[in-house]
Amino acid sequence: MSRLDPLPEQAGHASRWPPPFLLYLGNAADDLAAKTARGLAHWRPGWCVGQYRDVDCRATLGLADLDFAQARAAGANTMIVGVANAGGRMDAHMVDHMIAALDAGMNVASGLHERLSAHPRIVAAAERNGRFLFDAREAPKTPVGNGGRRAGRRLLTVGTDCSVGKMYTTLALEQEMHRRGLRADFRATGQTGIFIAGSGIPIDAVVADFISGGIEWLSPARDDGGWDLIEGQGSLFHPSYAGVSLGLLHGAQPDALVLCHEPDRPHMRGLRDYPLPALAACLEANLQAARLTSPEVIVAGVALNTSRLAPEAAARACREVEEALGVPAEDPVTMGVSRIVDRLQASFAG
Repeated sequence: MSRLDPLPEQAGHASRWPPPFLLYLGNAADDLAAKTARGLAHWRPGWCVGQYRDVDCRATLGLADLDFAQARAAGANTMIVGVANAGGRMDAHMVDHMIAALDAGMNVASGLHERLSAHPRIVAAAERNGRFLFDAREAPKTPVGNGGRRAGRRLLTVGTDCSVGKMYTTLALEQEMHRRGLRADFRATGQTGIFIAGSGIPIDAVVADFISGGIEWLSPARDDGGWDLIEGQGSLFHPSYAGVSLGLLHGAQPDALVLCHEPDRPHMRGLRDYPLPALAACLEANLQAARLTSPEVIVAGVALNTSRLAPEAAARACREVEEALGVPAEDPVTMGVSRIVDRLQASFAG
């Protein structure tokens, strides 16, 4: 087996980046820059033994601060590069840290656009230490989408912007549906979701012509009465990322949508000249696009990221959205998604 090949199953975990993890924060400028690490710490806390923060890091997960040797001694098998930056690049300092982690005896997994395997020094460190590298944004080969009807139920999360909680919402829906004894599977489309789920497709690394086909491949026909819960990406209203959002809508062929939104966000992420769209307009645009391959698509609810609001303001924001749109509105993290799942079950009963 090449040291760049997938890992075999270890400790009952079928992914190619076996836990426990050290979460690498590097010099993350803020919490948003560390969103990959934060997602893992939230959804898979039992897999995370600590965090590595460099001297200028402004983010924390509340985990133990460990260096590479300490993390390995604490049982970490893999260091996850838990940061996301513009362009997904690694600077020389970060490369040195990847090598240090490998020399300490850990595997290294990254969701950055710049590949670990593109750095000869990192590859050499993996080889000499008998360790493995995994680039989560290495997309599999997938077919071109054809829009053909396929069996099964699918839900897609969509957003008014990037990083408004689509992954958290999708995972919360899976958790609630499992609690009710329903069959439901989270389908990851981004690096954080892939690390959490142990599988998926990095849809923003797929050539544009193959995006819809990639989602058809990720969520094939199913006849067990269960749901595929597909993690959304980007926003139809974000000039940088609308293309991937549209491909997801067509390939997912969704029976239901959940709209994700952060109420107090002043503008599109990274684009100060573009305000967030009105919720009703955003919802209608997503429905119209989804109807190309799923004419009967419905709205199951709205998921609000109210993390920056006081509890009273959060509750008020949800009430206002419900009154305006006529569907349940909840914060998946602080309120759960029970009423959204209630509507989903009622809409597809029998």
